[in-house]
Amino acid sequence: MGFGRSEHGVPLALKILVAGGFGVGKTTLVGAVSEIRPLHTEEVLTSVGVDTDDTSGIEQKTTTTVAMDFGRISVGSDIVLYLFGTPGQDRFWFLWDELAHGALGAVVLADTRRLADCFPSVDYFERRGTPFLVAVNCFDGEQRFAAQAVRNALDLDPEVPVVLCDARDRRSSKDVLITLVEHVMDQVARSDVTSMARQP
Repeated sequence: MGFGRSEHGVPLALKILVAGGFGVGKTTLVGAVSEIRPLHTEEVLTSVGVDTDDTSGIEQKTTTTVAMDFGRISVGSDIVLYLFGTPGQDRFWFLWDELAHGALGAVVLADTRRLADCFPSVDYFERRGTPFLVAVNCFDGEQRFAAQAVRNALDLDPEVPVVLCDARDRRSSKDVLITLVEHVMDQVARSDVTSMARQP
């Protein structure tokens, strides 16, 4: 099974989540790649959140997503991706199940300065059986970790893609999304082959 235009000739619409820890660049990625003006639900960080919002390593961050980010991008003429950026803090995780409903796959953004922050996202998608990849957001001045080092640190299954990206760059972010779609297509194809092999 592959992806392509629907039987009515309109582009196939696919839902993608963009997840990861607080301050990792989810809002930036959605904004950089979206063909439409992205919807953001950002609020200013205040002193009230000092005890719950860990800004160590990202002290320059002044806002946070409190519901979701939303954007849209076409991949060729046959596929339209609808992007839903999840909030990063623990206190907003109750929104994840709603946002994940019907999602084809997910991008887990990782920041090597705070790599442990993406563990909850990885665990979430593994438990749901949602195909995902890990995209390491390479910030200015930060060491570009090898993909294998990140894979080992996160204890990822061999088939989970790990890519390097710059969430501020449209081309880089689009490449991440294309890699995810290809990964999902590959998983669907493998699943179809397995199902056929089990038939009597």
